[in-house]
This record gives sequence, C-alpha cells and structure tokens, in this order.
Amino acid sequence: MQIATIGIDLAKHVFQLHGVGPDGQVVLRQKLRRAQMMAFFAKLPPCLIGMEACATAHHWARELRALGHEVRLMPAHYVKAYLKRGKNDAADAEAICEAVTRPTMRFVAVKSREQQAVLVMHRTRDLLVRQRTQAANSLRSLLAKFGVAEAQGICRLGRLRAHLETDIVPEPGRKILVLLAEQIDELEKRIAQVDAEILAWHRANQTSQRLARIPGVGPLIASAIVATVADASVFRSGREFSAWLGLVPRQNSSGGKQRLGRITHQGDGYIRRLLIIGAQSALLGSKEVKANGWVQGLLSRYARLKVAVALANKMARIIWALIAKGDAYRPTTAVPTA
Repeated sequence: MQIATIGIDLAKHVFQLHGVGPDGQVVLRQKLRRAQMMAFFAKLPPCLIGMEACATAHHWARELRALGHEVRLMPAHYVKAYLKRGKNDAADAEAICEAVTRPTMRFVAVKSREQQAVLVMHRTRDLLVRQRTQAANSLRSLLAKFGVAEAQGICRLGRLRAHLETDIVPEPGRKILVLLAEQIDELEKRIAQVDAEILAWHRANQTSQRLARIPGVGPLIASAIVATVADASVFRSGREFSAWLGLVPRQNSSGGKQRLGRITHQGDGYIRRLLIIGAQSALLGSKEVKANGWVQGLLSRYARLKVAVALANKMARIIWALIAKGDAYRPTTAVPTA
C-alpha cells in the first residue's frame, strides 16, 4: 500500500489516521494508541502529514520530521471548511487530509523545543499575574464590606494592607485577610522570578534585543514574539502578520463598497494585548513617538486607546520587517510641521 498523504486527528491517547494514495484514493483508515504512533510511522515510507495546530501538534511534528516525513500544521478554523459530515474523529482526519493538499492553504511553522520553553515562562507569568489580580480584587471587595474603599490597581495594595493593621476588621476575619495579603506578596515574588528568567533569555538572544529597540517593545514583548513566530517567512508582508495578530479592521465589504469596523481580535491574544499595552506606554513616555507627526495627527482626531491600537498595528509591521529581513531598527527623525 502506497500512501502519499495522511491526515491525523490528534488527541490525548487515541489518534485517528486517514491516508490517501497518489491518485487520491483512500488507502488507510486507522486508529492508533499513543504508544503505537512512532512505531507505525517509523515503518512508513516518507509522506506528507497534515495536522491541526494545537497544544501537542508541535511535539508530534518534530518527532515525525525526525523520521523523514514532511509535516504541515494548519489552523483548525481553516480545516473546518473541508469537513463533509458530522463531527467525529474519522471525519476530522479526512478533512485534515484534504486540507493539507490545498495549494492556497496557510500553514503554521513548527516551533522548536527552545521556543516552547520560552513560551512556558510567558504562559506561567500570565497565569501568576491573573492570580494576583484575582487575589487583589478579592481583598478589595472583602474590605469594602467594612467600609474600606480604595481605587483599583496593584499600586494601591499598600493602602489595603495598612487597613489590616487596624481593628477595622474583627477577628478571625482579619487573620484570613492577612493570609490573602501574604499570598499576593508570594505571587509578586514569583512574578519577579519569572521576569528575571525572561530578561536573562532576552539578553542572550540577538533577535530579541533588536526588537526591544522599537519604542514600546521591551524584553517581555520581544521575547514573546521571537518565541511565538518560528518562521517569519510564512507571512508575506507586515500587514499579514498584523492581521494574524488581529490588529487590522474587520471587513464587511460588498458591491465595491468597503466597510471597515473594529479590529478582528483573531490570532494570538497574548501578543496582541502586550503590543497594545506597549503602544500605550510609548504614547506616554517615548520622545520619538511623541514627536511623530502621524501619531500626533491621530491623537488630534481620535481617542487615545484607538491611537494605541493603530500604533500597535504599526509596531507589528516593523517587528515583522526586522525579523524577516534581519535589519536593525532605525529611529525616525522628527519632521517639523509648518
């Protein structure tokens, strides 16, 4: 049996395979347990393998490539259009096998183990920050039951802790709130530890250092993008990269009329959020951004948050150019206005 293309529907323990020959005829429909995967593909002649990009897809792509196969990962929502019938593992594998052979299909670059290790730091930091926010909000709301009202923000935690040193909250409630405050302190220490690890990796990576020279892009954003974008050549332009991040307007155009709405919010939400936060910081503290005539023109017509999103879009395009072409960032010179 000669197999040219295989679609694999990934799972935790049971994997569904759908294979076709060079003439497109179905020659394989099979389920494999996790322990059987490597032995099966080691005996198989090199072929094209398609999978949906998910949590474990990059691991399996690296393993199967080591056996000589050509592996391509695809976004799951692009594969959905090739599903012919109801949702089940066999139908999903068939749709994957069909989608991977399409000439216009867009593929996801396979990440290395080192890139995924960096993303582990970012995902852990994001989790710790959310836990700190939850604990701080809980502490604020519980103190509000006793007439304590403080503004939101991590910088206001010192005022909340000061109330715990008084008798405004009777025992044993005060002891429990002290435990909650200590948990916030412990989370801050862990976040600082992760930040130190990210900064150490950033200083050892030249591409990340080049990206950090862009106004609004620091070690956190630069390291996250370098670890996420395995191959910048999969994007044909900077606009395609910013569209992948969901920073371009949503289109509802028809009949020759262009209708642009809000940004699409598609793609990697973590990097998109970091870029918008970095753009807001650049609007407040970067002399280069403040002297930019394009930015000042937008600020005179639109709200600051909308300008920050537009600036994040521009930052994403610059980042793609630096990664794809290997250039260094050159600051723009201020053009005097009449």
